[in-house]
Amino acid sequence: MSAIPVSPIAVPWHLPSRGRVAMLSLITGESAIFTIFVVAYIYYIGKSLWGPTPQQVLDIPIFNTICLLSSSVTIWLAEREIDRGKMRGFAAWWALTIALGAIFIVGTGIEWHKLIYADGLTIRTNLFGTTFYSLVGLHATHVVVGLIGLSLILLFTLTGHVREEHSERIQVFALYWHFVDAVWVVVFTVVYIVGR
Repeated sequence: MSAIPVSPIAVPWHLPSRGRVAMLSLITGESAIFTIFVVAYIYYIGKSLWGPTPQQVLDIPIFNTICLLSSSVTIWLAEREIDRGKMRGFAAWWALTIALGAIFIVGTGIEWHKLIYADGLTIRTNLFGTTFYSLVGLHATHVVVGLIGLSLILLFTLTGHVREEHSERIQVFALYWHFVDAVWVVVFTVVYIVGR
């Protein structure tokens, strides 16, 4: 006697949102750009004919890194709050995300000020300067764009224009911020660990 075949329970499939597809497409394109800059940085490590060199001028930005990576946790907590309809909690975690990102940018500015005025490293000084400012500057630009978007969303939240039904859109934007944080892990590793 043969057993009756049991079919698995069919789970309905839904198309992903257009916003999510668009954001993932943007992230894919941006990943390709960052890959080119990272490969260029790695290729030119140690090929500068004159100083300053990374070992001479770069300090490891541990505090900045902790702030930026922590902002991925705070934005995730904000996403959870809006999913539960807790708009005050959402606004608080979202504002903390902005603060942590802003601290990162200020720290980057302080680092660059030291490199340019105390150490004499500019984008034209040598290959290290060119690749360093190009790669780290590309990332910093993405952080600034993210901060502008985060700030606009906070403004709309505080004026009552962001509500629980906007949770999907918030999650789509949060993907961008998680991407910026993930890219920093690569940039940090290549520039401050491998490149030194």
